[in-house]
Amino acid sequence: MTHKTKTDEDQTTRREEARIRALVEDVEADFAERQKERAALEREWELDMNFLSGNQYCGINSAGEIEEEEREYGWQPKRVFNRIAPTIELRCSRLARIRPALSVRALSEDEADKRAAALSGAILAAAGERAGLDDALSAATVWSETCGTAFYKVVWDNSAGDVLGKTEEGENVCAGDVKVMALSPFEIYPYSLSEESIEAQPSIIHARAVSVQDIFAAYGVKLAGRDIEEFALSPCAACGTQGGRIRCKRRGYEVVIERYSRPAADMPEGRLTAVAGGVLLYDGPLPYINGENGARTYPFIKQTCIPLAGSFFGISVVDRMIPVQRAYNAVRNRKHEFLNRLSMGTVVVEEGSLDVDDLVEDGLRPGKVIVYRQGGKPPEMFSSGPLPDSFEKEEEMLSDEFTKISGMGDLTQNGQSFSSVTSATGLQLLIEQDEARLNVCYESIKQALKLIGRHILRLYRQFAAEARIVRSPAEGGNVRLMLFKGTDIISDEVILESDSDINLTPAERRNVVYEMIDRGLLSDDDGKLSRYTKNKVLSFIGYGGFAGERDLAHMHAERAAAENEAMKSAPAEVKEYDDHAVHIAEHTAFLLSQECGKDTEERVCAHLEIHKNKLREEQNG
Repeated sequence: MTHKTKTDEDQTTRREEARIRALVEDVEADFAERQKERAALEREWELDMNFLSGNQYCGINSAGEIEEEEREYGWQPKRVFNRIAPTIELRCSRLARIRPALSVRALSEDEADKRAAALSGAILAAAGERAGLDDALSAATVWSETCGTAFYKVVWDNSAGDVLGKTEEGENVCAGDVKVMALSPFEIYPYSLSEESIEAQPSIIHARAVSVQDIFAAYGVKLAGRDIEEFALSPCAACGTQGGRIRCKRRGYEVVIERYSRPAADMPEGRLTAVAGGVLLYDGPLPYINGENGARTYPFIKQTCIPLAGSFFGISVVDRMIPVQRAYNAVRNRKHEFLNRLSMGTVVVEEGSLDVDDLVEDGLRPGKVIVYRQGGKPPEMFSSGPLPDSFEKEEEMLSDEFTKISGMGDLTQNGQSFSSVTSATGLQLLIEQDEARLNVCYESIKQALKLIGRHILRLYRQFAAEARIVRSPAEGGNVRLMLFKGTDIISDEVILESDSDINLTPAERRNVVYEMIDRGLLSDDDGKLSRYTKNKVLSFIGYGGFAGERDLAHMHAERAAAENEAMKSAPAEVKEYDDHAVHIAEHTAFLLSQECGKDTEERVCAHLEIHKNKLREEQNG
């Protein structure tokens, strides 16, 4: 009986090992097939990166590989006049300046929705700083501008957050926190290259080179590691790769292949299979509840420079500028070649009239004594004529092409204004037209940021089981502490907005505020600015140090709101120094909200009656 049981266990073990081998082979074969399908796109991205970094005498050959272009003549110059790099730097700086900022708007005017929006806004503001959101946005924008597409991966990092204690081995036990990573398009392999959205893909593979130490820390599996080539724009000290050559060698790495499969009828929670070095690292459901209505979905968010219809990957401005850059390099080099002929000259010599080797070595330097055969013809300079106007016209035309393709007009690119436009309104219109060409990229960043915000809130709701404290700015430069758990986050019931108030310069923002004051938009019913509004205006225009005057009405309103919260569990005391009119208004609004329960309503009504009596006594006395 024991022998039979042992045989059954061995057979079960062998079947499990065979299943794992088949699963690993299936993932690796799927990855290899997707690599083959996407090879042409990768070569285009590599070409874009080469041109951006200044290696512009290369192209894609018939075999689909990047190769250097040979000189037609050895003496011809092959200088690079890189117009692509400053254009991309300018586009990235403009997109960074008008980068949208996440804010949360309540779904309704109900107090519960307002508090949920305030909590979500505070969490996003604090989490964005800790998760490296700004750095991820900057890195992803560079990738999308260079290759046309970039991705974000929003995950939960168990090793981040506050330290709660230590294990028996002395390792820190952390609360965990959200992490936002920018991914290059080289790492993402979709199921279909013709499906535009991430959500519609049946599966997505995320493949990246990871050191064997990091693999062991994440999965507890030891691997030998090998040499792997990565893509790099800058010189690498580790392997001696020079900038612009793209490929950089990493030692002691393995390619981790993560295949994410979306939920289906047979897999309601989806599936994640991770493989590296022929070993199965993980196989199970998708780890994050980050979709609508508590569903599990991909942790990836896409950002494109220019979307392409019927294509998962977008295209970049660099790709469109490459033909113009080739023509520009050719014109500038031919122009310099022509100028060299004018300055250095081309010497015409009668055969046998002088020592040609001496002439080749020393040229026709000033003061040189030239001895030529008696009766022969002295050497003379061959005249090429003046520089043709076609060179200048072609160069100007190509410069205009750069401007049209890049979307960076004269105002943005050269810092020049038009002398015929003298009014501020006219110049502002020109600036807006110049910036409007970035709207496609801006909208992609905006939509990506909104999705990142939703993912962050949903991950906190899933993993923040213990109470946490989040800090948010309060009036007067103070900091308000908010205690929350994951269950307090109602992320599906708030509306995320990512419109930016930094589209305007500080001077423009101040002018907008001044116009609002002049038109009476910030005044109260009596036509005056309240103390609270004055303090907000001073803080907004950058003079918060002068906003020292306390707004007592606002302070009383805050105290009344705190009393509303307290009366959910116990009666609140009415103070002699309370502004009863303000308290009556705040408590009445609380009674009309959906948050006030029956028991709470009785306490609030009793409390409200005391305020009304006190107010009548003040008015009569």
